[in-house]
Amino acid sequence: MRSSTNPSRTASGVRLGDSLTGGPARKLAALAACVLLASGCAKAGTAGTTAADGGSKGPIKVGLVYSKTGPLAAYGKQYLEGFKAGLSYATKGTGAVDGHKIEFEEQDDAGDPAKAVSAAKDLIGKGYKVLAGSTASGVALQVGPIAAQNKVLFISGPAAADKATGLNKYTFRSGRQSYQDIKTAASFIGDAKGKKVTVLAQDNAFGQANVAAVKALLGAEGATVDQVLAPPSATDLTPFATQAKTAKPDLLFVAWAGDTASALWTALNQQDVFADTKVVTGLDLAASYPLFGPAAEKISFLNHYFDGAAGTPVEKAMTDAVTAAGGKTDIFTPDGFTAAQMIVHAVESNHGSADDTSALVKALEGWSFDGVKGKTTVRAEDHALLQPMFQVRLTGSGAAAKPSVEKTLTADEAAPPVTPMAG
Repeated sequence: MRSSTNPSRTASGVRLGDSLTGGPARKLAALAACVLLASGCAKAGTAGTTAADGGSKGPIKVGLVYSKTGPLAAYGKQYLEGFKAGLSYATKGTGAVDGHKIEFEEQDDAGDPAKAVSAAKDLIGKGYKVLAGSTASGVALQVGPIAAQNKVLFISGPAAADKATGLNKYTFRSGRQSYQDIKTAASFIGDAKGKKVTVLAQDNAFGQANVAAVKALLGAEGATVDQVLAPPSATDLTPFATQAKTAKPDLLFVAWAGDTASALWTALNQQDVFADTKVVTGLDLAASYPLFGPAAEKISFLNHYFDGAAGTPVEKAMTDAVTAAGGKTDIFTPDGFTAAQMIVHAVESNHGSADDTSALVKALEGWSFDGVKGKTTVRAEDHALLQPMFQVRLTGSGAAAKPSVEKTLTADEAAPPVTPMAG
């Protein structure tokens, strides 16, 4: 997401708490213990303190743990390009804060939480006090606790799992979360009381998390919520499209990840589901637009971001920088840009030092700033990132499909409820 529909992902894509979050708790505890031991061996001065060589200012070292390869590599690329652009923007082109250069080391998790945990352990052991990245929700939910145990600032990126909000005092996010997706989807039907809503998704943690989110939001507002869940391995999706049509919902919310998305939309179109039901899903990266096929203009899309969606000066600065570097902005470019803004602000507030991570946390809590999408706020109570969201339409099909904003939901309109801080 995570946008809700992700035709480019494999079945293990950016999930809202999917199979990537698995792993025995005792293994995670053991890994965390190892990190604690490793971090104790870090050399002083590696996280931005004054070096011993005549008082010169040492660098601020940031570890980026993200999907450089693997099924989410396209998202990782966008995130990295956005981060570089955001770092330049926030430091006014200097790449430094109070004379301290910000250096970042890239670690590839390939979307695998075990690799991410290993990378985080390695970086913390080297003395890194700031980690960012997490293209996948499962990665964010396992790196977050390690960051807290080691008192390291952690800013997750495109990972949309609601559980990352309020996870602990050291964990923040630079993207949206699934509740904001669902809130945007709900805006298409207005008053939910008495409405029937069906969630069409894969029967895995990603799909189940979407079902839970829809029930938590629309169910609480008086809607009846049911689900049609398909095995992630299913390739014949006509039976599931038929079930969705038979349910006759007022709103069909589609949460799909993987390379069967094109077949799903073909099946829904062939079953004429759009004739009697408003169908809502998330608009993913630009490369996915052709996969909606003839159904594209019949779908109501919720959207985190697409190139040109916001029309803000910050968006223009991001677009200009990414374009100049040979890239193109897409759905998760702002997540990297925002992460860089947050890191620079936290370090600036502490006079160029990243040593006191409690102070970095304090600097971010309650901070409002001009982001790519408009006014953005880090909510102090649970570190939710309050931001605008979009209702979008696609016009045309295939390579000619183009998105346009129909409505912008304000940060307050899309805000999730406050989550008690877990740790």
